Amino acid sequence: MDTENTSAPASAKSRNPGKNHAHGRPNSGVIHDNVRLTENFTVIGNDLAQHRELSLLAIGLGCYIQSVRPGTAIDIKSLAARFPEGPTRIAAALRELETHGYLRRSRLRASTGRIVTRTVSSNRPGHRGAADTPDRPVRRAAPDKPPPRKRLLPPVPKPAFTSPELLRMAVDVLAGLRRHDPRLLLSATDAEHLAPGVAAWLERDLTPTAVRHALTENLPLEPLIRPAAFLAHRLAAQLPPPPPFRPPAPPAPEPRLPRQTCDVCDRPFRTPATGRCRDCRADLKEAV
Repeated sequence: MDTENTSAPASAKSRNPGKNHAHGRPNSGVIHDNVRLTENFTVIGNDLAQHRELSLLAIGLGCYIQSVRPGTAIDIKSLAARFPEGPTRIAAALRELETHGYLRRSRLRASTGRIVTRTVSSNRPGHRGAADTPDRPVRRAAPDKPPPRKRLLPPVPKPAFTSPELLRMAVDVLAGLRRHDPRLLLSATDAEHLAPGVAAWLERDLTPTAVRHALTENLPLEPLIRPAAFLAHRLAAQLPPPPPFRPPAPPAPEPRLPRQTCDVCDRPFRTPATGRCRDCRADLKEAV
């Protein structure tokens, strides 16, 4: 009869079932079937996703705000147009996020003088980053280091014939662009630089509406750092061809005088009124 080998190692114990093993799956509750994301994803902290005091709408809205690009409009009107919830529920969710520190809103005066609302989204309430630092006055450069010169705007096309009326119409087109997109707000200096380019478009048989549409369609989603430079590039790159040559219309023929009959010799001749022909008028002068 075989004897037991006491020197043999003990059999290996099986691993304890864990969350990463199939035999460790729970009998109830959620089961995650995830893949590792390498693109088109946003990191959301569990502090927000599993917040104990925020409503489900506020948590979802907070996740959406953290996933959009900088510069995306997240005001109540824009969010109500994006989601089925109404403005009242969205406004309440925004107040929840602001109360718990996930949103910080402040009113500032822009360089144009308008009062705007700046909204800062934070994935860690209480953290203060560069977005919250107050604007500091610009330091004067040292005498031996002059301040850097502002980059010049790209050149724009020039019209063949410049007229004050054409340039005025071009400036009106540029001034109205901000009504289609607030990012296209231009200074008076920028409008003066871009006006000849718009005039060159108008000179090529385009209406102001057509030029405005060409400059405002398919704008990029990210913020426009230099809107005047963007418009200058578009005016030059998308300049339409000149209209086809149209020969001038021929001059209208001179109207022919009606045919009359001489009162003396009955000779027909053309004259605007009745009377004597040329010969009979000459004979009358000689007789006198």
